[in-house]
This record gives sequence, C-alpha cells and structure tokens, in this order.
Amino acid sequence: MNKILSILLLSLLIVSCQSNQNKTKDTKIMESSPVDSNSSENEDEIKAVLDRILIAVGNRNVQELRALSFDKAIIGYTYLMDGAWLNKELLIEDYLSNISELENPKPFSETAIEYNISVTNGRLATVKLPTVISHFGVAQTEEVNHVIMMKDKDQWKLLSIAWTVHKIPEDEKEYDLNLFAEGYAQVWGSNRPEFVAMFFAEDGILMVNDGEPAVGRNAIANVAKEFMDAFPDMIVSMDSLVTKTNNTRFYWTLTGTNNGLNGTGNKVSINGFEEWTFKKDGLIQESKGHFDNKKHERQLKYGTDRE
Repeated sequence: MNKILSILLLSLLIVSCQSNQNKTKDTKIMESSPVDSNSSENEDEIKAVLDRILIAVGNRNVQELRALSFDKAIIGYTYLMDGAWLNKELLIEDYLSNISELENPKPFSETAIEYNISVTNGRLATVKLPTVISHFGVAQTEEVNHVIMMKDKDQWKLLSIAWTVHKIPEDEKEYDLNLFAEGYAQVWGSNRPEFVAMFFAEDGILMVNDGEPAVGRNAIANVAKEFMDAFPDMIVSMDSLVTKTNNTRFYWTLTGTNNGLNGTGNKVSINGFEEWTFKKDGLIQESKGHFDNKKHERQLKYGTDRE
C-alpha cells in the first residue's frame, strides 16, 4: 500500500512539474512577444500617408497614388443595388487606368471620420477608416474602408483596401459649407486648375490682392494654373471659416516650393484669406483674395528660413 501511494505521489509531482514548466514556457513566450515601442510614431506616419491617399483619390492624382501603393495592391468594394449586395475587385493598376481614362473628371472630397489603426512589428498595419464622400459641399455616400498597409523600406504603402458603400438618401443630403471649403482647399493642390474653377459659378469672379478680376471659369483656371506652375508641390490647407451676413471668409495657408519654370527653388509658407459671396446653388459667385505680397516676394527670394 505504501509503495502504491509513493508511486501516486511521484506521478503527481512529475505532472505538476511539467505543468509548471509549460506555464513558464507560456510566460516566456508572452514576455518575448514583439511590442511595438514606436506604435504612436507609426500610427502618425500611417495616418499621414492615408490622408495623402484620400486627397490623391479626390484629386484624381494617378502619380501620387502610384507612389503610395505597392504595384500589385488589391482594391475591392461592395455596394447595395436593388436590394442585393454586389462586389467589385481589381488591381491598383486597373484602378489607376480607369482614373486616367475618365472624360471630364470632377473632383470629390473624402473626409476621414476616425482612424482605428493596429500596428504589428512596425511593418504591417490594419486600419478601419470610415469616411464621407462629398461633391462641392454635399455629402453623397458614407463608406467604411478596411486597409492593410505594409512598410517598404522606410515608407508605409497601401497593400490592399476594401470598402462598403452606403448612399445617402436624397432627402437627407444637405449643403455643408465646411465640406465645400475643405474640397476647395484640396483642389488647389491637385495640379488641375479646372478643378478650382468648378467651385465657381459659370460667371464667377476671382480677384487676388485687388488685381484685375478673373471673370468666368476659364479665366479663374488660368489664375490657379499660375500658382500651380510656380509651386508644383503646393498644398493649401483650410485654417478657419468666418461667416458673416453677406459673405464668408475662408482663411488658408499655402505651402510649397518654387520649383516651376524660372523658379528660385525656395520654400514658401503664406497665410491669407478669401472673401466669398455665393450663388443660390452653393457655388462661389465672387472671391476676393488677400495675402501679404511683400512677404511672398521675400520668401521667393530667400525662402522661409529668413522669416
């Protein structure tokens, strides 16, 4: 009997030791699991790249999208039509070809609602990104994007993206001045001057620093082209909107490098505002633009470092 009891106790001791060893191994595995110490930094970088992608999509900028995506990136979306969900899948190059072949394209704005980012080992990330698509200040669809980003050397790039599309009912569509202004700022960096002109009425007027007014969309596009030619990498950001009884002031910041023809190669960063009056359809009837021209000329000559 004592011998049997001893054998049982020895067996229990062995099992217990094995169990403790397994727990120790599990603990070591948990302790050695990779922790991304630069997660916040990576998330900021990913968000910045996705912001550029959203802007490039709305501006129909094929060159920018190609630079921010892997050559074999996959795109897919699913949408509801006549009560049934339909799917569309294609490679990034096919998507870019479709953009290039569009006749008379129009810009749109894709505004991010939030970024839900998960990063693994600083190399791979998944992002859930709900957005609103708007045309000239009127939201058209709501989308939820599911994105996979992967690092190529030191650059985060798009590996795949898929999204759902939900159309906003016609009776729920409303004009939103903030969406309009965000879209207007976006197209100044599109290198498509006709996109800027589309935010104006057919007989719209644009004045810059009390200069000769540009009347009509063709003339307005020519003004925009002068800035785009001078600053190929130009970005205009909306700083604020101030609405008064008869007009709205759109405050902006322009940043860019004067790398155009006969450019100085210097960087500029200029603040200014446009004073808008609108037509009933929500497009700009007249815009009076103002910025510090002396500061602008000084930066063209010396860059921003001398400011």
